[in-house]
Amino acid sequence: MRTYLDHNATSPARPEACDAAVAAMSLAGNPSSAHREGRKARALVEDAREAVAALVDAGPREAVFTSGGTEANNLALLGCGRPRVLVSAVEHPSVLQAAPFAERIAVDREGRIDLSDLDARLASDDAPALVSVMAANNETGVLQPLREVLRLARGHGALIHCDAVQAAGRTGGGWSAADLLTLSSHKLGGLQGAGALVVRDGLPLAARIRGGGQEFGLRAGTEALPALAAFGAACRAARDDDWERVRALRDDLEARLLAAAPGAEVLGAGAGRLPNTTAIAHPAVDAPTMVMSLDLEGVAVSAGAACSSGKMAASHVAEAMGRGDLARRAVRFSLGRSTTLEDCARAVAAWTAIHDRLARPSHAA
Repeated sequence: MRTYLDHNATSPARPEACDAAVAAMSLAGNPSSAHREGRKARALVEDAREAVAALVDAGPREAVFTSGGTEANNLALLGCGRPRVLVSAVEHPSVLQAAPFAERIAVDREGRIDLSDLDARLASDDAPALVSVMAANNETGVLQPLREVLRLARGHGALIHCDAVQAAGRTGGGWSAADLLTLSSHKLGGLQGAGALVVRDGLPLAARIRGGGQEFGLRAGTEALPALAAFGAACRAARDDDWERVRALRDDLEARLLAAAPGAEVLGAGAGRLPNTTAIAHPAVDAPTMVMSLDLEGVAVSAGAACSSGKMAASHVAEAMGRGDLARRAVRFSLGRSTTLEDCARAVAAWTAIHDRLARPSHAA
């Protein structure tokens, strides 16, 4: 029996999303075609757009579909045309790598953005700026003070981009008022291959992918009907998720993991966090060993952000938090709507067995 606790990487597709995707596969039309089949396909795209936009209190014409969160982040950072870009030091690699030239805003030891550093940086240069700060960290779950970020940035005439991939559907907050907002389908229980950039109030952007002029001229290419149908269905279903139940499971899991491994530490424990996430560093077992050992015990977790190589590098998030000592030992347990008490019990049993095998003095001697 497998226990899946890696929902921040991908949350398994919901039945509603799978049903919507299968139904979309029966449509033969291209959404850009004028005939009846094309109009049916277009109606499906626009129905999905309405559902995605509604999840973040946006208008349908503000939601631009992309292939996922990475493309949406690239469109926001590289398409805004602002000569200055400031990003928090704990952003997802799809932000940090999209704008390697960006100034990095410091965070405190809990992983929250240093508002005084942001204010000072914005005050130091009058050039129009874009500030990119995620709503919730993918590794630690730490929530950023987006209302304060918005207030500071707008006081300096800056635009705000917020990567809300982990927060959307899981928690509210001031992030929904950002000028540019990134969403991803598969984090919500939709399919991989679909995302969106919410562009508020017709903000001008330069397209990164050019061609037939789809998506209001901001993202050319024929829309992926099954993935978008699933995205819309997932957004509608997400409104009924019980995240307080998940929070209770997470809190209990976290307490039991800490009790089983004296000296273990949770990153961002003193900050507000997503209800489903705990990043915990074992005192003696490094992250790659722990992830592989848990996998062998039937428990799927992650260390850091998912990447194409599958390699586990030291956490840049922990390092930015001033916790370089934990950067190579932190693993992430991320729960989802389908997680059960039994899943958590199996995870604790596996963690405890690994601790007993690899870390107790009698075994380490």
